[in-house]
Amino acid sequence: MSNERILNTLRAPHISEKAARLAEGNQYVFVVAPEATKADVRAAVEKMFDVKVEQVNLVNAKGKVKSFRFRAGNRQGKRKAYVRLAEGQTIDVSAKP
Repeated sequence: MSNERILNTLRAPHISEKAARLAEGNQYVFVVAPEATKADVRAAVEKMFDVKVEQVNLVNAKGKVKSFRFRAGNRQGKRKAYVRLAEGQTIDVSAKP
């Protein structure tokens, strides 16, 4: 997998309270490209962070319906990947590049 495709597949780590609780159990959450597959996410995480991935689950989160000046509109949805790592391996997603 090329570096360009890896950077296009993994968009950003998803930071939330739920993601912080999951990180304690060796599971991390990433925002990924809408066309990314489980195999793409697995290969990208293994190559970028040099870890062994056990399991990948993908979730399509719909955008919220919001109104602005009496007009309804939708926020953009996103695709999230829940990645479980092998025992004893970690990723520091809060590190600044």
